[in-house]
Amino acid sequence: MRLLITGGAGFIGSTFVRRRLATTQDVVTVLDKLTYAGNRANLAAVESDPRHAARYDFVHGDIADPALVEPLVGACDAVVNFAAESHVDRSILDPGAFLRTDVVGVHVLLEATRSAASQGRSVRFVQVSTDEVYGSIDEGSSHEQDALQPRSPYAAAKAAGELLVGAYEATYGLDTVITRGSNTYGPYQHPEKVVALFVTNALEDQPLPLYGDGLQRRDWLFVDDHADAVGFVLDHGLAGATYNVPAGQERTNREVTAAILAALDRPWSLVRSVPDRPGHDRRYAMDGSRLAELGWRPRVAFEEGIQLTIGWFRDNDAWWRAIKSGEWVDYYERQYGERLARSVEA
Repeated sequence: MRLLITGGAGFIGSTFVRRRLATTQDVVTVLDKLTYAGNRANLAAVESDPRHAARYDFVHGDIADPALVEPLVGACDAVVNFAAESHVDRSILDPGAFLRTDVVGVHVLLEATRSAASQGRSVRFVQVSTDEVYGSIDEGSSHEQDALQPRSPYAAAKAAGELLVGAYEATYGLDTVITRGSNTYGPYQHPEKVVALFVTNALEDQPLPLYGDGLQRRDWLFVDDHADAVGFVLDHGLAGATYNVPAGQERTNREVTAAILAALDRPWSLVRSVPDRPGHDRRYAMDGSRLAELGWRPRVAFEEGIQLTIGWFRDNDAWWRAIKSGEWVDYYERQYGERLARSVEA
């Protein structure tokens, strides 16, 4: 297939690109705005490998730019939309940016897909979403047909994007599928996210700012599994369907922190309990039976995934040190400066 991968220089998107080129004969075009979270270095392995580079192209641009997007969509067989503002903390600081990418950008991509359909081209549209659209769930698991109850600007923007996708499928007959992944971690993750932040801070013997009591529960999905699930749905998902992508690996933030410190032989005294963020969801959990019935299950257990992740960050310190500079310093101070000043022993 000819694939347009939006957000393909980001964390999950670049993993998808690397793995897809290594396992198929697909031709891949990456469209990425290269914001702070998009990193061309994430695709260096692709661009330096002649076997993959021959089937790969990179376009620097914004999914919310119709003039750029329409010809790219018109030339492909499928769009896989990883492009998103994706960090809850940043959505609290600047919700407008999330609406532009996660809602307006999705609309532009869908309009381009509809234009291609009007010219006789069937383009499959895969929207990569998140378990956070369900909101917090105290017990049990969220199913695909459950109501969406987002509680952060990020989750609300992702839910709005999903609703647009569903509306275009119902109204215009587009071939669309949606995936909802659980909390993802692994190599190349931007250090604003908790696992990457805590690993890199621990490597530098810096404080680990743990929100509240640290008992928020998440289902931890290794990035290779997430990318492979999206590819599986691209190839086998039913048009108009939504698929949860859980890992079945629930851990509290406190348990994840303890695993990181144990693997790095760092003391618990590095952990600081900081004031919680507003509206922090307590627990996410999804039922994965629909995707399992289709034939896909995750392969990487948390214990293996966290060791692979820590090893990668230890071996690639130049990658993350370059990120934790410049704009990062200002963001970290705004997000954690006052919190760490008010922190207590965890």
